[in-house]
Amino acid sequence: MTDANTPVISATGLFTPSDSISNEELVSSFNAYVDLHNEENADAIAAGEVSELQHSSVEFIEKASGIKSRYVLSKDPILDPETMCPQMPERPNEEISILAEIGVKAAKQALVRAGRKPEDVDAVLCACSNLQRAYPAIAVEIQDALGMGDGFGFDMNVACSSATFGIQTAADYIRSGSAKSVLVINPEICSGHLNWRDRDSHFIFGDVATAILVEAKDIAPAEHWEIVGTKLKTQFSNNIRNNFGFLNRTSPETRDDVDKLFVQEGRKVFKEVVPMVAQMIVEQAERLGIQNTDLRRLWLHQANAGMNRLIAQRVLGHEANDDESPTVLDTYANTSSAGSIIAFHKHSADLSDGDIGLICSFGAGYSAGTVFVRKVA
Repeated sequence: MTDANTPVISATGLFTPSDSISNEELVSSFNAYVDLHNEENADAIAAGEVSELQHSSVEFIEKASGIKSRYVLSKDPILDPETMCPQMPERPNEEISILAEIGVKAAKQALVRAGRKPEDVDAVLCACSNLQRAYPAIAVEIQDALGMGDGFGFDMNVACSSATFGIQTAADYIRSGSAKSVLVINPEICSGHLNWRDRDSHFIFGDVATAILVEAKDIAPAEHWEIVGTKLKTQFSNNIRNNFGFLNRTSPETRDDVDKLFVQEGRKVFKEVVPMVAQMIVEQAERLGIQNTDLRRLWLHQANAGMNRLIAQRVLGHEANDDESPTVLDTYANTSSAGSIIAFHKHSADLSDGDIGLICSFGAGYSAGTVFVRKVA
């Protein structure tokens, strides 16, 4: 393969909201809601007609997930026991959408870091878990807002694996010669699909946007990451689900049900996803001739600290330290497709020429993606 057809990651970008919610703030809000609910439904609870809600705690959240805080775009309404949902007024068609806006911010940072202008980019892939609308594509809106001119864009959704699926798609464009420079954008407003009144999941998600600039090696900056190999996998499961969609309005009797928001069978996900992902990584590494001792760093999907610990252990053959498998989960929470990219963005600059690492995602679908990369400096 020539340098003109060898895909690399030239740069990444990250947009982080200004507001963060600590576990202490979240628990205080949730428990106030629980008290209000139980008081208002005291008679029905006594009669066995309504279930009594239980308090949450900081200790429970951190033990279950490893999360200590999360960034959000709309903090105060989430913490209001009467609301407990982000409030983002609908924008007129003439104004940029919120999903495109944060995507553009991440994209501009990636372009600056690579020394690129928007007009140098051939394509935009908006790859995320929840798209603000069906059409026009958010990617095309981002393309227009950046001022790219020529080129194309489209949206793709593979839940938490959207970024790695987007990277392989972009890499395939480079390999085929269809494009020389592709932006993969992951705007994730996960606070919008979360049931903040569910004790088992109200702490899981945060908001963020990331961007990955995938380019042909012959035009990449001197310092970049060669994409050694990619592997994608999907396997149907109902254990992580979001039923919100355009057909909800055709079923008015259920359109307000909370199961239209994020729901999951957490224990089943843990039990089934960990071995699937670990085996996928090991098998792909073997195909690429990469030994576990060759892996300098793992940038894993930031969903659950326990899952990452077990996956890293099975891949590396020992329990990984923070240098081998860095986490951003504690401060960003689960940001769906953006999680592994945040970890890569924040914890990759210190690697040396020739070091090999792995960007890996896994989530609803089930879906999983691996991107093995080698540092070139």
